[in-house]
This record gives sequence, C-alpha cells and structure tokens, in this order.
Amino acid sequence: MKAYACYRLPKAKTFVRVEGSPMEIQSYSQIGCQSGFVVAPFAIAPHTPLLIIKPESIETHAVGEGEEPAISNAAGTLSSPNHADRMRYASNFKTFHDKLADGTFRKIVLARTAEESVNAAPETLFLTACRLYPNLFVALVCAPQCGTWITATPEILIECHNHHYHTMALAGTMTKGHHWNTKNIEEQGYVADYISDCISAFAHDISISGPHTVSAGDIVHLRTDFTFALNDGHTIGDVVGHLHPTPAVCGMPKQQTMAFIQDNECHPRLYYSGFMGPVDLCGHTNLYVSLRCMHITGDQCRLYAGGGLLNESVEEEEWGETEAKMLTMRRCLMATSIRHSDDQCE
Repeated sequence: MKAYACYRLPKAKTFVRVEGSPMEIQSYSQIGCQSGFVVAPFAIAPHTPLLIIKPESIETHAVGEGEEPAISNAAGTLSSPNHADRMRYASNFKTFHDKLADGTFRKIVLARTAEESVNAAPETLFLTACRLYPNLFVALVCAPQCGTWITATPEILIECHNHHYHTMALAGTMTKGHHWNTKNIEEQGYVADYISDCISAFAHDISISGPHTVSAGDIVHLRTDFTFALNDGHTIGDVVGHLHPTPAVCGMPKQQTMAFIQDNECHPRLYYSGFMGPVDLCGHTNLYVSLRCMHITGDQCRLYAGGGLLNESVEEEEWGETEAKMLTMRRCLMATSIRHSDDQCE
C-alpha cells in the first residue's frame, strides 16, 4: 500500500510531497544508505517499526499566502482537560519524580496526551501549521504502519549539507517574557553534554555555539548548536543511533529511563518523540525530533507533549508547560474550526 509525506523546511515558501512505498528498516545504521522520507518511533518495536518512504513521485508546491484566523493565546483549549486527566498526570508525575528524589535518575521526560476533535483534512491542517509556524519544521506523514501524524517542531536531530553536519541541544522551556531559572539551565546542560559526548565518538572539527534563547511558537527554549565533520568509516545512521533518544525527550541514564517511560507513562508514545524527515531528497537531509505532534484517527486526534523533570521540578509548573506545548497543535485545530464555521455561515 502506498504512503505519503509532506514536509516544509523552516522559512521555506514551498513544501515537498513524497509518495511511495513504505519500507521497514531494521536499524538506525541503515539510515543514509538510501534516499527517502524517514519516520522513526520513540522506540522501535513490532507495532512501531522504523520506516522509510521510498519516493515514487516527488512534487514541490507553494505553501500559499492565505491568512489564518487570529487566535488569542487566552483562547486556551478546544476542550478543557477534565479532572481525571489532571489527576492522572499528577499521579504519573509522582511516580516519575520519586525516581529523581531517590537518585535513581538524574533527569527524565514525562509526556501526556489530550484528545480533540478534527474537522479538517490532514492536508488542510498541515498547510495551516505551515502558515502559523514559518520558522518550524512542519511535516505530515500517512502510512499503514504508523497511521497519520502531523508535527511542527523546532528540534533538529541531525542535518547534512555538502558533508557538513549540524545538530542541537534544545531543552528548557518557558513562556515568553520570563527569565531562565536554575532548573532550565541545568536541564539544557545535561542535553548539551550528552550530545557533545555522542558526536565526539564519530566526528572531528566540532564547533559549539550557545546556549542561546530561541522562539518556537508561543514559547522559548535554550539551544546549543553543534557543527562537525564525520570521521572516515562512519555514517549519519551511526550518529543517529547514538543520539536518539536524547535526554531532551528521554532522560539520564538513557536505557534505564527509556525503559521506565515505556512501562509507566499513561499512553504509549508511538511516533511522538521519535524523528522524521528527508534523507537525500531534493538535495537535503534534515531529520527533526517529532515534537508538538498530533496523531489523527478519523475525526479525532491525540495531541502529545512532554517536559523534562529534575529533582527540583514542580508538578503544577510541569503541567503548565505541557499545556503551552499543546497549544502549537491546538491553534491549528482552532484555526480550521473557525474557518469551517465561517464557511458554513456563507
């Protein structure tokens, strides 16, 4: 069965649509051995395989200049979280935080979900996201093995142009107008140190800049950039296999926190906090971490968001961070809902 992906690189005025046959690949080391659109889960498993859509057709289209309805941040959510959802998160937070308090983990990421109705086609939501978030990587993927996903993400896992490689440490989150606290700075430092150690095993001519503050929709993050050249005998797949999942979406120590997340989060992550993007397509290799996601099933979707926990994390603040992150996709849903209502009134 055929599959397709649409993606828009940050600041681009056009998007690329790739159609083809989705192929399951067995390991990250195979990434880069052939061109296509890669779709990776948080953890490879029989029900969440690592995929590459092999292109049978590639088209480039204009995003268009259509205006999106103005949406106030105060609009909040389409459906307010119910008491059960809020209590479930609080319980999950305690389970995770206990492992930080007793010293088992140094950092761990806790994710949650929210259910919303969808009243627009995935392609319409994708274009809405492109217009709302011109500085983010926006992608829509639909394949039998993974279903239908949309992401609008600021986080590069790895990209390559003319044999020059780039990755980033993106961690720490706050709403605009606030100041970075010790917890956010420490959290970002963990991710930066991890990435530095990972790429040092495969690369030379490593250059590091940051951390600096970057905007992603309605919130800001701390970001450190790494550029490098690969050592002979290594491939982009080798680097990806060591980087993913980074402490920005998983935790430290990596294997233990990854297993704990899979055993204890309320909903399986599936392809949330995995990664996706083109490999050697149209001259580009750009793999982005799949954040600010929605998983669409018929006329419903599940939104995903998470936050990094340290021992000093406060549950109420972490809940608020997930709500701020979910607003990225909720604004797309609200914009299409407003447009749908306007169309019905004409």
